[in-house]
Amino acid sequence: MSSSLIELVLLAAIALFVGWRLYTTLGSDGGPPEGRTRSQAPAAPKTEERRTEESRGGLRPAFTGPAAAGLEAIHAADPSFHPAEFKQGARSAYEMLASAFARGDRETLKPWLDTDVWEAWDAAITQREKTGVEAPQLLRIRHYEIDDASLEGRTARVTVRFEAELGDGDMTRKSEEYWTFMRDVDSDDPNWLLDDVDTAN
Repeated sequence: MSSSLIELVLLAAIALFVGWRLYTTLGSDGGPPEGRTRSQAPAAPKTEERRTEESRGGLRPAFTGPAAAGLEAIHAADPSFHPAEFKQGARSAYEMLASAFARGDRETLKPWLDTDVWEAWDAAITQREKTGVEAPQLLRIRHYEIDDASLEGRTARVTVRFEAELGDGDMTRKSEEYWTFMRDVDSDDPNWLLDDVDTAN
């Protein structure tokens, strides 16, 4: 066999080998190899994400600040209690109740107020109705935080300090109040009642 023929055979063998390697690596024109999707990156593993979602409900809330001992006691009596969630609920309650009080909306107020607060607010609304004086309107909440917490028997109380801006006619003024919410930790009702309202000195 001549040297030129041997070289031709070797070149053909090399070309066949390279072609076979390209085929097995990239796939044929008929589609991607079985079990693979062309032009698609593999999905990122979701093990950590799933583990976080599964354990989120069992995380113990953080208790800090001057109300920590009271919050700890409430959580021990009612493990579903979480300070962060309570704060958001308290903010929503403040916005709803302050606006309802300004409107004189007794129907909205009564289910959410303890007896003493309801009687005081009802009397104030009645007085406004007689005199025609308009109540200040809530403009925005500037700051709010849990100030105190306690568990007396099975009754939990949490006090939240609210700093807000009120519109009083053409004037704007600041308001700072302490709202105390209460709840029986053995009750099936998850809602808290407004138990007391104090104005900051």
